[in-house]
Amino acid sequence: MQYLWTHIKALISSYNGSVPFAHFIRNYTRQHPKLGSRDRKILTTILYSWFRCSSGIVVPQGVAHPFEVQVLACLRACAVSGPTYDKLFAPFDIADNDVPLLQPEMLFPHPLPLSDGITQDQWLLSMTRQPQLFIRVIGNKVKVCNILSENNIYFEEVSTSCLALPNGSAIDKILPEADYAVQDASSQHTGTFFSPAAGQQWYDCCCGAGGKSLLLMAQQPAVRLTVTDKRASIISNLKERFTRYGYRRPDALVADAADAVSLANTLGTRQFDNIICDVPCSGSGTWARTPEQLHFFNSEVQQKFPPLQRAIAVNVSRYLRPGGRLIYITCSVFRQENEDVVEHIVANTGLKVQHMQLINGISLRADSMFLAVLQ
Repeated sequence: MQYLWTHIKALISSYNGSVPFAHFIRNYTRQHPKLGSRDRKILTTILYSWFRCSSGIVVPQGVAHPFEVQVLACLRACAVSGPTYDKLFAPFDIADNDVPLLQPEMLFPHPLPLSDGITQDQWLLSMTRQPQLFIRVIGNKVKVCNILSENNIYFEEVSTSCLALPNGSAIDKILPEADYAVQDASSQHTGTFFSPAAGQQWYDCCCGAGGKSLLLMAQQPAVRLTVTDKRASIISNLKERFTRYGYRRPDALVADAADAVSLANTLGTRQFDNIICDVPCSGSGTWARTPEQLHFFNSEVQQKFPPLQRAIAVNVSRYLRPGGRLIYITCSVFRQENEDVVEHIVANTGLKVQHMQLINGISLRADSMFLAVLQ
């Protein structure tokens, strides 16, 4: 197992969080072809456990093999065990009382208040477990469930269209791509606040690859939809997804919603009944999926989000018809990106809050999201 320890140490020392770890380890294993798919899975599990917990593990002085003890403590805090890991630590003969417990309060020593609806302890403890895989069933649900059962893939029904599966389930090899979309349960739950009617004008101002837009179309394909994103490649991806699922393509435009001039040049005099404003954010409600973002948290980067969010929300609110609604969404748990931004929107527009909540997905092993409906 010594070769695995060599790579564990190399990965920890060389990775700095600047790119997603999934991309980094893919490139790393390409450079080390002796590492097979099984090795890559083991290394990913160990590194993710390290990102989740190492900053909350304090190894007492005088303990032999302090680095290996810290790695073992991270794995135990994340409930990772098995014969492979027993073999990995066997040469060090580590006593149980030498393995320290996780101190969750040390995982995020930053003074950032959380939104109402989630506690610091809840949020930090959720970082020790990989969330489940969630899919939104678009095609025949009975057919999808039968295929999963026939392939011995366990699933639970979260709602009429949402299924929860073990993370890493290889569904792309067995399910027709037009029959489902990978989408977190909390993200799907935001759609319960859309309530679209046929013929309404809707606008998704930061559409990305179209997750919320597709959620909208599943409810009412007869809405008239406009989407914008500042990345042309993302718009192209969205169009392909609409075609895949058999929906009429929206009016898809390239524009930066944070730039009032760019938005005016693109939208002109258009007015909308509803605007989905799923803004860029820290993603702190999703960090259990990508724990490297917790480990390498940069407060200077995070501070750039609230001004951007405020600008986007105020800019797009000008395109609401009288009585129209702005649906503000983040995948952050930080009050600064959530309630504080909503207060700014209210203070700088004619909008009033109809509903506001943090969608706490921890009990489902899902992401957590924030949503506010303003009219």
